[in-house]
Amino acid sequence: MPTLEAQEQQSQGQRVHQPEMILEELSSDSNAEGDKEDDENWEDEQSSQSVDMSTTLSEYLIPSLFTTPPLTDPLMTETSIVQEETVEEVIPFLTATSGRFSARQDLSISSPYNAFGIPFLSREKHIAFLHKCLEELPAAYIAADASRPWFFYWVLCALRTLGQDVSVYESRLVSSVRSAQNLTGGFAGGHGQMSHLAPSYAVILSLAIVGGKEAMECVDRKAMWHWLGQIKSSDGGFAMSIGGEEDVRYTRPPWSSSSYFILGTREDVLTSSNRGAYCATVILCLLDLPLELPPDSPFKSRQGSRDTDTLLTGLAEYVGRCQTFEGGISGCPDAEAHGAYAFCALGCLSILGSPHEIIPKYLDIPLLVSWLSARQHAPEGGFAGRSNKLVDGCYSHWVGGCWPLIEAVLDRPASSTVIDPDTERTTTEHWDPSLYSREGLIRYSDAYHTCYVLSGLSAAQNAWSYMASNDSYEAAGAGNNLTAPCHWVPTQNPRYEDSESGTQVFDEIDRVCTVHPVFVVPEGTAEKMRGYYLAKEGF
Repeated sequence: MPTLEAQEQQSQGQRVHQPEMILEELSSDSNAEGDKEDDENWEDEQSSQSVDMSTTLSEYLIPSLFTTPPLTDPLMTETSIVQEETVEEVIPFLTATSGRFSARQDLSISSPYNAFGIPFLSREKHIAFLHKCLEELPAAYIAADASRPWFFYWVLCALRTLGQDVSVYESRLVSSVRSAQNLTGGFAGGHGQMSHLAPSYAVILSLAIVGGKEAMECVDRKAMWHWLGQIKSSDGGFAMSIGGEEDVRYTRPPWSSSSYFILGTREDVLTSSNRGAYCATVILCLLDLPLELPPDSPFKSRQGSRDTDTLLTGLAEYVGRCQTFEGGISGCPDAEAHGAYAFCALGCLSILGSPHEIIPKYLDIPLLVSWLSARQHAPEGGFAGRSNKLVDGCYSHWVGGCWPLIEAVLDRPASSTVIDPDTERTTTEHWDPSLYSREGLIRYSDAYHTCYVLSGLSAAQNAWSYMASNDSYEAAGAGNNLTAPCHWVPTQNPRYEDSESGTQVFDEIDRVCTVHPVFVVPEGTAEKMRGYYLAKEGF
């Protein structure tokens, strides 16, 4: 255990000698017999120029958090045992002793790690891999046929986050998704399948990312509006599809204080989902759809309906009922809290209104902050999605992405801005310490969920401030009044060595593009799509 003096020296950016860590060589089954040739082409390439395994920690500025044994619960469970095994596997990546990474000779950098022991971002390899994902895939991917819209979104968003121009994919994307759009509204996972909110959300974001008139005109907005009216549920939320999950389900309508089982007509089985609330509000906002209920919406004929009801009636209340006793957010009332649903809830509310006003109205913020904070693990620095679970790279976004929205609640909107003369970026006049360890998040990376890891990396590299006004956007008109998500302004967090409050431990060559904290698309993408439809008259 490092002494207090050593820890203080580390916090001041001084190199401290740490004992060497020995890593046993891990075996690999990548050459197992029976591997298909097409699958082999997709396997991650091992570095031909690996770091010397005798490297000592004294060469890097690695805080003791990542090199000392973590606090553990004396109660041993199957999960805690696996967690200990996982820590042993990731320690080499946290302490700059892994031989997996190669030196950046293209930039005349002899070491595969920067001064903080963090491997450089393999940007070109990620870009090559992502482009390959838009070509013919191995046969095993046939099981994910209904998820093709998600592949479009993940790949295109990740490429843009890495600074790539994806407009060349516009025609191909439009050709692919047009056949998945049903005449009754909404997009399906593929041709001949039923419309579903998840692929509809993914398609809309993909079209926004590639941009262009052909992409914008691809969407049948009027049919989408009617379809959203069909899946508006009597409990205030949105179902993921018409007649989806037609089994015995439970829900809690606004007029009931307890859960009960329901089984009956098609309207009854429109069981809401927290992610449905988020996907629907994103679509309503980006397409600038009317908030009035379509004439044929079943929501109009529900018990207790009013003439003033809209597509948003009861939605915020539904989201609030999804908060659990732990403080996290579940997919529906009375279920288990999950990190992805926490983001969906915060994202939905941040579209419905200003986060500092609407989020505390419907969610217990101190309880939610406590639950979210407990999801970040040491020494990995990454996030887990649920209690008593292991960390996963995708939660760099699903949980890490919650913090800018929470910080907007606690900081309240900035009332004035200044222009940084060096970057010409708009910044707020104040800066508050982060609620979570951005350094920890940067240290934990995983290529398995490339899109969300890069989105999490972007969230760690930048801070977002919610502005009291955004004159440049509001001058274009309010449309359906869902303008709250257009008031966010990013700032680059200062480098560790450039400021007393600096938190960033990556090199500038590894900076990625800013990703919108609510829509999860590169900065400016969502605003351009909404602006396009604002300029149109009617559908």
